[in-house]
Amino acid sequence: MDPARFTQVDPFTWRIEPTGTMRVPAIIYADEALIEGMDEKVYLQASNVASLPGIVGASYAMPDAHWGYGFPIGGVAAFDADHGGIVSAGGVGFDISCGVRTMLTGIPVQDLKRVAHGLAQALYRDIPAGVGSESTISLDDIEMDDMLRGGARWAVDRGWGEERDLERIEEDGRMAGARPEFVSNRAKERQRREMGTLGSGNHYLEVQAIDEIYDPEAARIFGLQVGEVVVTIHCGSRGLGHQIGSDFLLEMVGAAKEAGIILPDKELACAPINSDAGRRYLGAMRAGINCALANREILGHFTRRVFRHFFPGNELTLLFDVSHNTCKVEEHEVDGRRRSLHVHRKGATRALGPGHPDLPEALKAVGQPVLIGGSMGTNSYVLAGLATSEEKSFSSACHGAGRAMSRHAAVKQWGGRQVVDELAHRGIIICSPSMRGVAEEAPGAYKDVGAVVVAAEKAGLARRVAKLSPLVCIKG
Repeated sequence: MDPARFTQVDPFTWRIEPTGTMRVPAIIYADEALIEGMDEKVYLQASNVASLPGIVGASYAMPDAHWGYGFPIGGVAAFDADHGGIVSAGGVGFDISCGVRTMLTGIPVQDLKRVAHGLAQALYRDIPAGVGSESTISLDDIEMDDMLRGGARWAVDRGWGEERDLERIEEDGRMAGARPEFVSNRAKERQRREMGTLGSGNHYLEVQAIDEIYDPEAARIFGLQVGEVVVTIHCGSRGLGHQIGSDFLLEMVGAAKEAGIILPDKELACAPINSDAGRRYLGAMRAGINCALANREILGHFTRRVFRHFFPGNELTLLFDVSHNTCKVEEHEVDGRRRSLHVHRKGATRALGPGHPDLPEALKAVGQPVLIGGSMGTNSYVLAGLATSEEKSFSSACHGAGRAMSRHAAVKQWGGRQVVDELAHRGIIICSPSMRGVAEEAPGAYKDVGAVVVAAEKAGLARRVAKLSPLVCIKG
C-alpha cells in the first residue's frame, strides 16, 4: 500500500480518515516497510469495517494484517449492543478460536537434540495432522454437547489434560454462554472424530528452543530460560468452527437486510447483537470456542504422553493458551467511561496488561503472555501485554507473521520436498502428510515475523519477552 494515502500519527501508527460511509477512522499499526508490503485490500477492508453500525473508537489492523474474508486478518473492532452494534461471522473467522498454547519442558536443548528424530516420529504418529485427520476419540451426541459447553474443563474431567492447566487458559478453559443447540447437526458431525487433531493449513505442533531473552523479569515469571525447550501448538475448532461460520454467514446476509443495514461488502454480512440471529450466532460461536479449547487441551495431553516416553518423569507445564479468532464481551474505557463491548479479534490476540483482573495471580505483575507464531522454519516469539494496548486496540496485539503471498503463489514458487530439505540442512525436522501443504507454508510466503513483533512493541501493543527457534515441526 502507498503510505501517502494515510495520515501518519507516529512511525508505527497510520490513520485512514473517515470518508463516505465510515463512522470512525481506521488505524493500522506497522512500520513504513510493513505498510508498503500490505495488499491494497487491507486498506479497503479496514475502511469497510469502520462503516459498520455501532462500531466504537476505530477499526484497527495489527502489524501482520493481510486480506481476509470481510474483515482483514489482523483486524480488531468493538461494537456496542446498546447503540445498534453488530456481530459478524466474518469478523471472527471460519476457524473459531484458532489459537496458540505454549508448554514449558525444562529440558535442555542438547538433551532434546539427542532424541530429536525419534521424538519427531513419535509426535507425528500420535498427533493426527492433515486434511480430514481423525483421532481415536469419537463423541456421541451427549458427549458432543457436553464438550461444547465444557471446553478444556470437559477434557480435563475425562482424563485428557490436567487441572492445573485451566487457570493458564483464556476464560479459564471454558467460555460461558455456549449454546450447543444453535450449532448445526452438520457442524457436529464434522467434529465427531476430530477432537485431538491438528488439521491442515498453517496449523502445527512445534518443539522450540529458547534462544534469546529480552525481558529477564517477565521471562523469569513466565518460566522461560535460554537453552531450554518449549512446545507450541497452533490449531483451532477444526470442521465444527468452519461449519458454524459457513452456516451463519448465509443467515446474516438476510439478517443484515432485515435490519436495514447497508453493507459495503457482502462478505461483511452481520446481524444486530440484540437480534435473534445475533444471539444464536454468539451462542454457537462460544460453543466453537469451547471446542478449540478442548482440542488444544487434548493435544497437550497427547504431547505430554510422548515426552514422558523419551524423558521419564518430565512434566510439561502450560505457560498459556490464548485464542485469536473470537468475539467476546469485554469492559473497556472509551471517552472516559467503562463500556461493555463485543470485541471482534480476527487473527489478533488478546493482550491484557499488568494488573488486569482476568489474569492468573502469578502473571499479574508482568501481563498476559502473547504467543506469536512465526512461519514454518522461522523464529517465534513470546510477548507480554501492555497496559497501553487497552487504549490503542482494546487490549489486542498481532498473532503471527501474516501471509505475504497466497498459498497458490507459494506452491508455484516452492516445492514441498525442497522446503523440507532446506530446513533439514538447518537442523529443523519437518513431518507432514502433505508436501503441497509444506509448500503452501514455505517461510518465504510470510512476512518477517521479527519486524511484525518489533512494530507491535513500538506501537505499545505488547513487549518482547523471548525469541524461540524451531527444532521439530509437525505440520498438517
